[in-house]
Amino acid sequence: MAQYIFRRPRNPSSKATDAHQRRRSLCTPARSYNWTMQCLEYLKQLIPFSSVSNTSNVEVSRWAETTLQELGFETEWMEYTDPEGLQKVCVSGRKGPRESTAPGMAYFCHTDVVPVGSWSFPHSGPWEPFQTADRLYGRGSCDMKGSLACMLAAVRAHQKELKAPLYVVCTADEEIGLRGAERMVTDSSMYREIVSRQPKSIIGEPTLLSVVHAHKGGSGVRVTAEGVAAHSSTGKGVNANFLMVPFLADIKALVDELQGRAEWEDDRFDPPTTNINLGINDHTPALNITPAHSVATVCWRTMPGIDYEALKQRVYSIVERHHLKQETLFDSRPMFTDPDSDYIAELLEVTGTSASHTVSYGTDGSQFQELQHAAVVGPGDIRQAHTDDEWISLDQLAKGTELYGRLINRWC
Repeated sequence: MAQYIFRRPRNPSSKATDAHQRRRSLCTPARSYNWTMQCLEYLKQLIPFSSVSNTSNVEVSRWAETTLQELGFETEWMEYTDPEGLQKVCVSGRKGPRESTAPGMAYFCHTDVVPVGSWSFPHSGPWEPFQTADRLYGRGSCDMKGSLACMLAAVRAHQKELKAPLYVVCTADEEIGLRGAERMVTDSSMYREIVSRQPKSIIGEPTLLSVVHAHKGGSGVRVTAEGVAAHSSTGKGVNANFLMVPFLADIKALVDELQGRAEWEDDRFDPPTTNINLGINDHTPALNITPAHSVATVCWRTMPGIDYEALKQRVYSIVERHHLKQETLFDSRPMFTDPDSDYIAELLEVTGTSASHTVSYGTDGSQFQELQHAAVVGPGDIRQAHTDDEWISLDQLAKGTELYGRLINRWC
């Protein structure tokens, strides 16, 4: 079970931990700084946390909790142990009157980032924020610590008393299967409160601040065939790859079957198809070893209105038919909000855009199916996410902070 702790807002005069105090002292903003400068200072504090999904995110979560408390939020610290035995944390906060009947606003982000296999930006490393005339470089700058920095700066700029509650939710493990969001749904008291209020909800993933009303869902499995290792000259082994071949053939047949069939496509998405991706590896170090294990990964993405369960069961039945082992890696449904709804119309008005759209990547919104008024709106270009010179434009940070500030004014 996840453990969660409620904490009251921090007294602004109280001291953070020594480590956090030292980090903050490097970037303490003057009162005359504008919203953009405040956002930059927050982001420069966030990037040095190397919160890769395959490590613990406790330190960046402590920073998020401390910052929320300093901004007047009551916080919930919800921790859990992931399948690899690492401690993970989701931090959420609420600011504003409990007694208000107005739904308020909820903002969602994640604090984990993808690994750094290579880094091509020559002037700094991935965990060293580097600012140029128009960009800020660093892992997570775009996806999605920049978005969190915008929201925190917007909150700080709006210190007037709120008339409706404002929620900020920071999840873990978004990049490796939305695990933190899944835990929030099952274990978080703060999330249950959000669902009961049904606030106007923003998922702050990078969209260049356009309004996204829907995205694809996805599922992934790891399939393993077990053979017997041997020197290939002896003929004594059982080649696991040969055991895997019939499964691969059936997956290829399923892929071919889905192509060009209207019931598996949706022209509102690009690409409009139900994608299935396949990977395979036997991990043998030499040509003359009969592989004892063959591992395939299968990932598929579906759209709203597509028979998600039927496709999942088709894949599962193929695994079962060939007597292979299966491990589910992640399972998420598509996110969809009616593009003709009053909520989307309101977001279009505030953002000054003419139409909402769809994207093919996924977000924590896949898990937050109970939210009735949700859209993806965040600073940064998704094409910069996960790159080996990840950056976000200063213009997007400025506009993102301003937009979130307008939404706080409007809804809270």
